[in-house]
Amino acid sequence: MALLTRLTSKSTVEDVSEVLDRDGVVVVEDLVEDPTLDGLWADLGPALDDVVYGDNIFSGQRTKRLCSLFARSRRTADVVLHPLFLGAARRQISRPSPEWFGTNLAGVAPSVQVSSTQVIQIRPGETAQPAHRDDVAHLLRSTGHPSRVQLMLALDDFTADNGATVFWPGSHRWEPERDPRPDEAVAAEMTPGSAVLWVGGLLHGGGANRTGEARTGLTIALTRANLRQEENQYLAVPPEIVREYPEEVQRLLGYDLCPPFLGWYEHHDPRSVLEQPRV
Repeated sequence: MALLTRLTSKSTVEDVSEVLDRDGVVVVEDLVEDPTLDGLWADLGPALDDVVYGDNIFSGQRTKRLCSLFARSRRTADVVLHPLFLGAARRQISRPSPEWFGTNLAGVAPSVQVSSTQVIQIRPGETAQPAHRDDVAHLLRSTGHPSRVQLMLALDDFTADNGATVFWPGSHRWEPERDPRPDEAVAAEMTPGSAVLWVGGLLHGGGANRTGEARTGLTIALTRANLRQEENQYLAVPPEIVREYPEEVQRLLGYDLCPPFLGWYEHHDPRSVLEQPRV
């Protein structure tokens, strides 16, 4: 069985991106510090108590999913803006492709955006989630340049027995027809504050929880900004809350132009809407 490569928060973006290229997945230990972790629990924990279980084996029948995280906790910005996560996502996703503009051949690279946010709590008795690729949301092939990079931050301990996310390292380079064998799967065991990053073409799934304790993680997916967001951030995060975030987060939430000219409003940068006087 393969092991997941483990880096630390002192690693470089190049280190993280190199492992994502090779394995499709990497664990970064101690990505966030305790104040951020405590703040996330304080903001999101009470709301999670009121969430009902899913109603199918994919969403989980003993699993709670809390969404709209940027509307619920300003600490979410600390996670999405972490240089290793955002930097590695941009390095993976924003790869230029040659495009003709008149007589000039220019490299055009897409920007990145927040696609989905969730706190996922796998409760005792939950069964394993079916293996899947997140790229299926956009009906893209799993091979080739990544269009998505996702993070799962451990809010409490992740173990092989309590539902830690399971990965098939290297499966982002497999042919789509190649099946994921159980003996190739590796659980992303982590302590609170550590995170696992993976590309959209990698096979993975939530693990079974065979313990008496819940396993809770916070996930954020970043995708190419020329794709539709999986979670509609314009509905999930009201404009009055978006205005409270720094400009970089506002643009990640979709108030931005994706090169060369996607997403304009009145033929201008859509972020101008946030700068208009409130009525």
